[in-house]
Amino acid sequence: MLKYAIVFAIISLLAAALGFTGVAAGAATIAKVLFGVFLLLAVVFLVLAALGVGAAKKALH
Repeated sequence: MLKYAIVFAIISLLAAALGFTGVAAGAATIAKVLFGVFLLLAVVFLVLAALGVGAAKKALH
C-alpha cells in the first residue's frame, strides 16, 4: 500500500510539473488517502504485535 502511495505521489509531482493541475490534485488526494490507511494499519498491527499473537487471536474471535 505504501508503494502505491509513493507511485501516486510521483504521478502527482510529474503532472504538476507538466501543468496538469486537475490530475495532480487527484493523484495527491489518492496518495494522501493511501498513506493514511497505511499508517492506520501499521499502528493496528503494532498494537496487536505488542499484545502478543495469542491476545490478537482472542480479540479477533
